Amino acid sequence: MTQGKLLLANKSANGSSSGEATVAPAPPSYEEATAGTSAPCYSDAEMLTEFTWDDRNIRRIFIRKVYSILMIQLLVTFAIVAIFTFCDPVREYIQSNPGWYWASYAVFFVTYLTLSCCSAPRRQFPWNLILLAIFTLSLSYMTGMLSSFYNTKSVVMCLGITAAVCLVVTVFSFQTKFDVTSYQGVLFIFCMVMFISGIVLALVLPFQYVPWLDSIYAVLGAILFTMFLAFDTQLLMGNKRYTISPEEYVFATLNIYLDIIYIFSFFLQIFGTKHE
Repeated sequence: MTQGKLLLANKSANGSSSGEATVAPAPPSYEEATAGTSAPCYSDAEMLTEFTWDDRNIRRIFIRKVYSILMIQLLVTFAIVAIFTFCDPVREYIQSNPGWYWASYAVFFVTYLTLSCCSAPRRQFPWNLILLAIFTLSLSYMTGMLSSFYNTKSVVMCLGITAAVCLVVTVFSFQTKFDVTSYQGVLFIFCMVMFISGIVLALVLPFQYVPWLDSIYAVLGAILFTMFLAFDTQLLMGNKRYTISPEEYVFATLNIYLDIIYIFSFFLQIFGTKHE
C-alpha cells in the first residue's frame, strides 16, 4: 500500500510538472511582432509593391527596359513633330483636315484607358507593346499637329527646355533622399484644382480671350506634370516608400512618356509663338 501511494504521488507530481511545461508562451510584444517589417504599400498589390528586393539586378533590368522603350517613343514623337513643323505641305494638310486629329484623340483615349485600367492587356506580350505603339503614334500625331501652329524656332526652343527640365528632374529623383511618392495626396488635390480650372477656362475663354489667365494655367500645368515626372521616376527606382512592380514596365513607360509630352505641350503654350 505504501509503495502504491508513493507511485501515485510520483505520477501526480510528474503530471503536474508536465502540465506546467505545456503552458502556452506569452504573446510577443508589438515591437517584437513588427521587427523586421518594411514600410506599408499600396492596396493595389498587382501594380505597387514594397521595396524588398534582395537582387537589385531585377530593378536595374526593369529600369533599363523602361528607358529603352521610352527613348524609342520620344524619337518617334520627335520625328513626327519635326515633319509636321518643318514640312510645309504636311503642315498645311493636317491643319486643313482636323478630322484626323479627333480620330487620333479617340484612339489615344481608348488605348490609354485600356493600358491604365486593364492589367491583362498591359502584361500580355506582345499585345502590350502593340497597344503602346498605337498609343504613341496617336499622341505623337496630336503633339505634331499642335506644334504645327507654332513657329519652328519656338518648337525647337520648347523641345530644348523640355529636355533640360526632364534631365534635371530625373537626376534629382535618382539622387535626392526626398520621397516624392509619399505626397500622392498633394498631387491629387493639385489635379483637382487643375481640372476645375480647366472647366472654368473652357467656359470663359470662348467669350473673351484672356492671355494672362491662359498663361497662368499653362504654368501650373507645367509645374504639376514636372512633379508627376518626379513621382513616376521614383516609383520606377524602387528605393522609396512606394515602388512599382517590375511586371508593370509598360505602365511605367506610359506614365513617364505622358508626363514628358504634357510638359512639352505646356511649355509650348507658355513660350511658343504662333504663325501669323
